[in-house]
Amino acid sequence: VYQVFENVAKKYDVMNDSMTLGIHRVWKDILVHKMNPCPGTLLLDVAGGTGDIAFRFINYVRSVRQRQLQRKLKHHQNLSWQEIFESYQNDKFNNSLGDSQVVVCDINREMLKVGKQKAQHLGYSEGLSWVLGNAEELPFDDDKFDVYTIAFGIRNVTRIDLALQEAYRVLKPGGRFLCLEFSHVSNPLLSRLYDLYSFQVIPVLGEVIAGDWRSYQYLVESIRQFPPSAGLWAFRLLILMALIFQEELKAMIEDAGFFKVDYENLNFGIVAIHSGFKL
Repeated sequence: VYQVFENVAKKYDVMNDSMTLGIHRVWKDILVHKMNPCPGTLLLDVAGGTGDIAFRFINYVRSVRQRQLQRKLKHHQNLSWQEIFESYQNDKFNNSLGDSQVVVCDINREMLKVGKQKAQHLGYSEGLSWVLGNAEELPFDDDKFDVYTIAFGIRNVTRIDLALQEAYRVLKPGGRFLCLEFSHVSNPLLSRLYDLYSFQVIPVLGEVIAGDWRSYQYLVESIRQFPPSAGLWAFRLLILMALIFQEELKAMIEDAGFFKVDYENLNFGIVAIHSGFKL
């Protein structure tokens, strides 16, 4: 699995756009809006090496912070122009995130490298850090984060139960768990079309765009199913099949200790957002 993501890291974003026709951007936007972070939120984004969730989080918090500042200035009508200007500049540039931070944690160095390069290119630096780490054994203290997110990464975790337990451990009481992942399409016709597209088109796109058929064949199989073979592949199939059904993943999240667990299907269940709270 590590080698697969090391192979695809440089073309990962381009292939995401190609494979999903750009819809993955909408799914990630919905995830962050569902999170609805406020200034001061401390987010851990696991398996988020290329920074997509982190950058959206920063943009969202900045927008909330900007609206707060505008409301603050609106209620200070008696201030002089100089006082308004100084207040605006101080709030905007010294604390534009309201002490919010996002930690991106990924097991793959190459994915983190690509994420850091994107952050530098796009001008993200404030409130952002990058940590090499395994979802099954996170290098963080207990009760540290307000929100934990994992987008399109939990299907590649060998022991999902351990990853969920770690998510629970590092969240503060009252903290929220959010998982965006490919899931089970309930409509039989749509499911068949989805399978045809996944197995017949996506590996071809991987070959044309990234020059790597086999890695993208694996990614498709990790979402939908594995070929009937023995050994590690069969073992991983038994683990990953639990992700296909929304109710089964919900039960696993509850078993890890989370409360108020629910999920929202997007695009007929092609993906689902699972949510839970540490109470």
